[in-house]
Amino acid sequence: MAQNIYDDPGFFEGYSRLRRSMEGLAGAPEWPALRAMLPALRGLRVLDLGCGYGWFCRWAQEQGARQVDGLDVSARMLERARQLTPAGGIAYTQADLETVELPRASYDLVYSSLAFHYIEDLPALLAKVHDTLVPGGALVFSIEHPIYMAPSHPGWHVDERGQKTWPINGYQVEGPRTTDWLAQGVIKYHRTLGTLLNTLMGTGFTLRHVDEWGPTDELLAAQPELAEERERPMMLLVSARR
Repeated sequence: MAQNIYDDPGFFEGYSRLRRSMEGLAGAPEWPALRAMLPALRGLRVLDLGCGYGWFCRWAQEQGARQVDGLDVSARMLERARQLTPAGGIAYTQADLETVELPRASYDLVYSSLAFHYIEDLPALLAKVHDTLVPGGALVFSIEHPIYMAPSHPGWHVDERGQKTWPINGYQVEGPRTTDWLAQGVIKYHRTLGTLLNTLMGTGFTLRHVDEWGPTDELLAAQPELAEERERPMMLLVSARR
């Protein structure tokens, strides 16, 4: 089962104060780049994996999608999503993306924002996503960039015998990473960029666009706190087709 850190009261409280939580898509600096990867949504069947507060679900509905479904493991997130969707028309369902079953050939677009790095068995989920898309259907997602998730560690690691080894959490070492972000013990799963993209292609997807996102000059002038994103990308944006 995926770690349900978003139902931790302290984590949820901290998350609710983030700019993207308070302002929605407008508060997510990468949103214009993600939006440019999306097909026209009018008449499409859309699935949002890790829908959170439902910001994208509501936007898809506004764009004329004929069906919008949002899945999330967190009951707290789904409760907030329903509160923010008074008009209804969007199906929000609690589901663990590690074990979820998706109906075959049922969606034209699968979207996910900053959720896939929490999934241990991502190849299995991507295979299900491939199957739930109709031929020609689109997968558009953002994920924590592997460079950000596995930063370099200067110097050597010294083990209990005093022997020097390469850092145990270096970029080429894939697997779980435990961080303290809004709460202690948040688990994410690091894969190299090559592993991620090759897994997509091996599953049957055709890559359409890959964006190692960073702020534009205009965005940086408006939000100077994003300057560190010029040093290394925090997010990876991917568009693929079935």
